[in-house]
Amino acid sequence: MRLLAERARREEQMDDPAIAPEIYAHVLADLARVNRWTLTARPTLRFLKQATRGLSRFSLLDVGFGHGDMLRSIARWAHRRAIACDLVGVDLNPLSAAVAREASAGQPEIDFRTGDYRLQPERFDFIISSQVGHHMTSDQLRAFLQFMESQALRGWLLSDLDRHVISYLGFPLLARLMRVHRIVREDGTLSIARSIRASEWPAILTDAGIDLGVVRVQRHMPFRISVERHFPPTSDLARQGWGENVRRFE
Repeated sequence: MRLLAERARREEQMDDPAIAPEIYAHVLADLARVNRWTLTARPTLRFLKQATRGLSRFSLLDVGFGHGDMLRSIARWAHRRAIACDLVGVDLNPLSAAVAREASAGQPEIDFRTGDYRLQPERFDFIISSQVGHHMTSDQLRAFLQFMESQALRGWLLSDLDRHVISYLGFPLLARLMRVHRIVREDGTLSIARSIRASEWPAILTDAGIDLGVVRVQRHMPFRISVERHFPPTSDLARQGWGENVRRFE
């Protein structure tokens, strides 16, 4: 069988609910380092640069925040551009919030929560996720895409790894050079094998009932893919909950 012809389905070690808190914290910190070195935030910041054009304030939900490094990058990016932002991260793992809060001290615009992304009490201008899609089953990914499409007010972005043989073979070397935790090295390689290629996204989006004509699937270096949706400007934002959304964050 050709290498990486199909997505791997084996569970990753960091998703084990029995993982020790100190090991989980170590793994998250090392993943954040890998994310910095591999420019993981770049597709998200590029999306926001376009999506927030003309805005002086926006709200955003990050699903599966991990160490919180994506939200910290967004907060710094918005601050440099004098754009006010209300940033919420939600993660199923109760260990994530404490780790992310400690790493994000001094950034009060970020609210880290534990729980199901579908149970948040407010709506957001933007819903994003980074490096999370490959953790989901097909049914979970379909539901998540449908949630973003129905609940985001201005747009959504799912960015993830590309299932590419070069990154699959090369990541273990990078991980050893960076001296990251063994779980990061092993899970990172498995994550690449679990990820989705650009050519596979149209069928997934169609299965979720999302019009391919309004979604853009892009490749980014190094070996990243983003699936993004921008909603057109509309005068009917109040009907969609925009007025209530603004009041919640004032």
